[in-house]
Amino acid sequence: MKKFQFGLDSVLSYRQQVLDSRQNEYAIALKRMHEQQARLEDAQARYQQMNALFRQQAAEGMTAADAMGFENGLRMLEGEIARESKLLQDRQREVEQKRGQVVQAHMDATVLERLKEKKKDDYQKAGQKQEEQFIDELVSAARISGGY
Repeated sequence: MKKFQFGLDSVLSYRQQVLDSRQNEYAIALKRMHEQQARLEDAQARYQQMNALFRQQAAEGMTAADAMGFENGLRMLEGEIARESKLLQDRQREVEQKRGQVVQAHMDATVLERLKEKKKDDYQKAGQKQEEQFIDELVSAARISGGY
């Protein structure tokens, strides 16, 4: 009996390549999201530090010009935090989109893998049935020829 061949092996191989590619894209998107999260946390920490310094110096007494400088710096950091937050949300949406693509690619590949296994099982069962039939024919031929 000849060796089993799955007619859709090239399609299965392509689906595996797509899955690998999607997984890589997902990993890159996750990395970008984590980097953006770190940038946001850094901006928030700088804001907290500046705000604490402002409160400390305000308690000790400061000039109006110094107070305005702190307020401008704090507003600037608030704007930066807002931008970084929006970018983080964009990165999170991208991660979710890539995750969906990975899930879909995984399902596509899995369907073909299951089909291949089913076809292989059917092929093996057919081969086993042919062998049993051959053995039955040999036994029948041996009985007819008087061997048994």
